[in-house]
Amino acid sequence: MPQAKIAPSVLACDFANLQAEATRMVKNGADWLHLDVMDGHFVPNITMGAPIIKCLRPCTEAYFDCHMMVAEPSRWVEDIAKAGGNMYTFHIEATKEPVALIHQIHKAGMQAGVAVKPGTPVEAVVGEIADLADMILVMTVEPGFGGQKYKEECISKVRVLRQKYPHLDIEVDGGLALDTIDSSAEGGANVIVAGTSLFGAPNPHEVITIFRDKVNKAQEQWIQ
Repeated sequence: MPQAKIAPSVLACDFANLQAEATRMVKNGADWLHLDVMDGHFVPNITMGAPIIKCLRPCTEAYFDCHMMVAEPSRWVEDIAKAGGNMYTFHIEATKEPVALIHQIHKAGMQAGVAVKPGTPVEAVVGEIADLADMILVMTVEPGFGGQKYKEECISKVRVLRQKYPHLDIEVDGGLALDTIDSSAEGGANVIVAGTSLFGAPNPHEVITIFRDKVNKAQEQWIQ
């Protein structure tokens, strides 16, 4: 069964101490680091890009989960690969050629993730796209800003995906905290992105452990 992967969202960290913050999360048990790349076009915000990812890469061996909230996702594949990205997750809403883009990402040596916004039906990724992708990301907030309220209604997509793809990594991103983890875990998500609830926690290790235990326990129901 898919194992829990906890991915602190670097967007919520103290950027003046990026290396220390990344190291702190890994030491507290994080499996991945979630890196939000925003271009100011696909979403109304600008964050980081390949240069910052490249600078952070020598500081940690953590898996870099790069969430590309960009208007031209095919444009940045090589840059992110060279910078040290491991997962390149693009938005299905941002491309007319998702299958070709998945192949491009794989050719660059990265895994390919495909993200869906809250208003996008799950059918947009069911079928060939999910068959080829290494991960599907179901957004549980509107992409672009941290600290938004969790959208419970998005979990129905997670449930559909988990029923169809019992071995696929399914990620949720947005509003994940101790009071929302049960919904996501029971819906079938195994990759948990959390920002404020981890970087702002008095004891991040405790929160990560709770997340992991709840996800792994919930995944047992999907064993065929």
